[in-house]
Amino acid sequence: MSLKLSKQQKEKILRLVEKNEELPDGYKDLLFPNQKKEYELVYAGKERKEDIISETMVVPFQKIKTFGESKNGWTNKLIFGDNLQILKEIYNDQRDKDLLNTKNKIKLIYIDPPFATKQDFMKDGEKVYQDKVIGAEFLEFLRERLILAREILADDGVIYLNLDQKKGHYAKLVLDEIFGENNFINEIIWEYQGAWSETDNYFPKRHQLIYFYSKSNKYKFYRDYEVDVNASINFNRWYDYIENNKIYARKAPFHDSRFSTYVDSFTKKYKRKPTGDDVIVDFKGSVIGSVWYIKTVDPKSPENINYPTQKPEALLERIIKASSNDGDIVMDFFAGSGTTLAVAEKLNRKWIGCDCGKLSIYTIQKRILNIKSSKKIGNKDEKYDKEPEAFTLYNAGLYDYTEIKKLPWDEYRNFALNLFEVRDEKHKLSGIELDGYRGSNHSIIFNHEKYKKSVLDYGYIDDLHKNLGSKISDKLFIIAPAGSVDFLEDYVERGNVRYYILRIPYSIINELHNRDFENIKQPIDEKDVNNTVEAVGFDFIQTPEVDCEYKNNKKELVIKIKKFKSRIRSKKPIKYADKETLSMIMIDYNYDGEVFDLDKTYFAENLKKDKYQIRFKEDLLEKKMMIIYMDIFGNEKREIKEMRDFK
Repeated sequence: MSLKLSKQQKEKILRLVEKNEELPDGYKDLLFPNQKKEYELVYAGKERKEDIISETMVVPFQKIKTFGESKNGWTNKLIFGDNLQILKEIYNDQRDKDLLNTKNKIKLIYIDPPFATKQDFMKDGEKVYQDKVIGAEFLEFLRERLILAREILADDGVIYLNLDQKKGHYAKLVLDEIFGENNFINEIIWEYQGAWSETDNYFPKRHQLIYFYSKSNKYKFYRDYEVDVNASINFNRWYDYIENNKIYARKAPFHDSRFSTYVDSFTKKYKRKPTGDDVIVDFKGSVIGSVWYIKTVDPKSPENINYPTQKPEALLERIIKASSNDGDIVMDFFAGSGTTLAVAEKLNRKWIGCDCGKLSIYTIQKRILNIKSSKKIGNKDEKYDKEPEAFTLYNAGLYDYTEIKKLPWDEYRNFALNLFEVRDEKHKLSGIELDGYRGSNHSIIFNHEKYKKSVLDYGYIDDLHKNLGSKISDKLFIIAPAGSVDFLEDYVERGNVRYYILRIPYSIINELHNRDFENIKQPIDEKDVNNTVEAVGFDFIQTPEVDCEYKNNKKELVIKIKKFKSRIRSKKPIKYADKETLSMIMIDYNYDGEVFDLDKTYFAENLKKDKYQIRFKEDLLEKKMMIIYMDIFGNEKREIKEMRDFK
């Protein structure tokens, strides 16, 4: 396809590109003429699929802690970070070494993104949160993630998207575009019972939409049945057909205790023992359709963990049973309270959960670690009574550099390559060993382990240029620890070559990206818990400065925050007033010395009203407590206190 551009148009495009300025829409259409479709959703800011995949920055996963021991080499994954960057990392890993072991194995994705309606959700008569991204911006925010979600989904995988009525039908057009209208399976109406006011001008709203799509026609589906209230067992799978009010089921898992009571009656009736190919059980009910009546989480239910917009386990039970098997990977990259992950765990599935909120991560960590004491799926009168499978907590985009620097050289090198998106292709040029390519440009990882007493100075650049300058293009990238670099510039020019210095730790080199660096912001108020904020790039943990008084006022203990200040690593740091960057304080009143088990969260807005004081009863503190002071950038200051520390 030839481009019909005039000389003036070509010159204008070149000028704009050189200045890194946006092309006008007319010029975009000239360069990238649309392949006309029968219909599509058009809105401001919509980017090409290819650009979204190529320009989304990868952020490697930093392992923080593994809980439990893996039995088969897999551990479930809980990842803190921007889910777009997380999806891109999984996408790249699947196309490279598949170190995460997810290639063609993610069978089910369920997501419940914020609905982008600017509607205040209510809980106990109070505002809980307010969605941030609206309109076209929300659709593109969602579309970017759905594009990468489809790419990492198994060939026979499916996705369920839960939205409300205001944005649902726009999202369906986006889903049709990404997954194909022929792969649309169901629009599910989830009707729920909840508190709503009587309305004079419209029917009260009491349902949400769930869109169900497959990646291809290879997907698996297991029919579900609504059993009458007197049935002793809630059968959900393994059915072929119903005849004379009986289920004829094949490949039933006889190791499952739910079927054991029927073996004797089967043997008597058919004069043989059942095999793995057949079993007949009494059944009363009907096939479940696309309208589901499932109650929301009752505030008084043991299932309730007091997290905004928490979904009921029964909803996820139905989805996971219908669209996955034992051992399949289930993913939720808007994990929130962790309902998807908890139900997947109870149904013997593997899981991957992601969220950009630290409150979500600590809530899920607590929920999974305490899953043994929660209720069984399908039987709320009995405890689950099983220890959780092993899971690993990761950071993606916010890193602890002190731990990174402790890594063996090969692991450090791999992290550095991934961090700056350098292809791992060792090669030599003029006898100098290079580590790979960033785009088409040569790249080097400065070996601080091998050259412990050396620094990267102007002389190092001069030597490189002397040997390589005539054999490389206009750029060469050098990745090095910030402490090993002897000058401040982001790049040094020698002749026609720029030698870029990519420092670790360093927020991001703006010259290399289309958008400036932006942190994920943590909420300062409960109503902002589910705000959707995108991160661009990566950053490194900078422990905030905290000064507190710990007082014992008879039977009441008091924590008074006197000073809270974030340490901002930036060339042009924004100046914040004292306590302005405080996000929240989280407390584990009975810290066991190993795992932070979240008991209470105090948001900055509420602390401000209480003059930055936390008061709690003395008997809540048994032996030790852990306090996490968190800033809006996700940095934490941890303190362990005992009764004797409160004066």
